[in-house]
Amino acid sequence: MTIASETPRTAAVAAPPPEPAAPARRRRRRLSQNRWGYAYVAPFFLVFGAFSLYPFVYTAWVSLHRTSLSDIGGGEFVGLENYRNLLQSEFFWNAARNTLTIGIISTVPQLCMALGLAHLLNYKLRGRTFFRTVMLMPYATSIAAATLVFAQLFGRDYGLINTALEAVGLDRIDWESGTWSSQIAIAVIVTWRWTGYNALIYLAAMQSIPNELYEAAEMDGASRWKQFLHVTIPSLRPTILFTIIVSTIGAVQLFGEPLLFAGDGMTSGGSRGQYQTLGLLMYQQGWRNFHIGQAATTAWTMFMIILVIVGIYALVGRLRARAER
Repeated sequence: MTIASETPRTAAVAAPPPEPAAPARRRRRRLSQNRWGYAYVAPFFLVFGAFSLYPFVYTAWVSLHRTSLSDIGGGEFVGLENYRNLLQSEFFWNAARNTLTIGIISTVPQLCMALGLAHLLNYKLRGRTFFRTVMLMPYATSIAAATLVFAQLFGRDYGLINTALEAVGLDRIDWESGTWSSQIAIAVIVTWRWTGYNALIYLAAMQSIPNELYEAAEMDGASRWKQFLHVTIPSLRPTILFTIIVSTIGAVQLFGEPLLFAGDGMTSGGSRGQYQTLGLLMYQQGWRNFHIGQAATTAWTMFMIILVIVGIYALVGRLRARAER
């Protein structure tokens, strides 16, 4: 009987884990590793804080004071009184109505025409680059130059549009004095300037749609029109929602076109305020009447209106996307 000798088991002694670096040491190491990244982005945040964030917060503080343009720092704190006075003012509600109507009659035709132009340019046409450049030229044109030219076109006595109306047997229209006529004229200026810009956005989105979808629709016997309705439009819904939001923000902030529509740059929205927008009302309060507190209140009210509208659009888009799942 052999007795097996028991081999001693050698237990490996594990090395003790390294002590974790102190939090302060880790932070210093991380900062030293990313110092060039922080250095590169620091100018943006400095400029943003000085010219965007600080004026934004300071405007909110000014809106809570009764102050004038000549003595902004010496105003009297009144809390929400400026907001109550603004909501009780008939000038505010008139400007809000005008902003709404001008926004609707400029945004809806603008986006519809942009969608149609993008659909046409999506085909393999000769000279597509030329047409794309031409469509972007109105956007690159100065607001002042474009508005002054259109103000001459809509002139009552010597305007080209009234001359054309007389040539077909219609009466002249005093575009500036009428409520609907002035708002339609301003909407035409906005539509002319922004249609090409939105068309290029739609065109870029259309070119990202897979060709397999169109080939499958064509194999099913779908015409070009049905392909546009059932393939192009559903694929462009996020882009359409984006352009609606951006156009709505631009409509709420509309300022240059109604300011210069009279041709002298001194109007506050017509003799009866028939095309006064919220932007013009803010300008009149702060730089004509020198009530800078009321102007700041109007600016913050416009900001809150934009937040509400964008929130509604985002909610509708989310509900629609959830329903399609």
